[in-house]
Amino acid sequence: MAILGKGSKIYGIFGIKCPRCHETGMFETGSFSFKKSFDMKSHCEVCGQDLEPEPGFYYGAMFISYIFTAFFCLGFTFFVHWVLDISLMGSFALLMGVLAILFVYIFRLARSIWIHLNVGYNPNAGKKGK
Repeated sequence: MAILGKGSKIYGIFGIKCPRCHETGMFETGSFSFKKSFDMKSHCEVCGQDLEPEPGFYYGAMFISYIFTAFFCLGFTFFVHWVLDISLMGSFALLMGVLAILFVYIFRLARSIWIHLNVGYNPNAGKKGK
């Protein structure tokens, strides 16, 4: 199993794939689509994995999203302000623009991380069907 290939957690998380089979995406549209941004599939079409296991399952993803966004904002602002020597107001303005574009991806990434922490990969799941 390759570190970045199918079957690895990194592949499944950043590809926002089904955690069990890594065959299909977890969302209805692409990661940078602003149409139906938050609509998840209820289950995987290939292996039948339930992508919405229970009500409130993704509350933990909010914490992941918050932590990721906070560190990203700090790092981005420090880099733009100190390394690129852009004013503080300019740094924050640029940050708001970047976050407006990346918001949907961060939301989806946090949900992907959360479900991948709770569901393991099964290389035979896609072959068996439901």
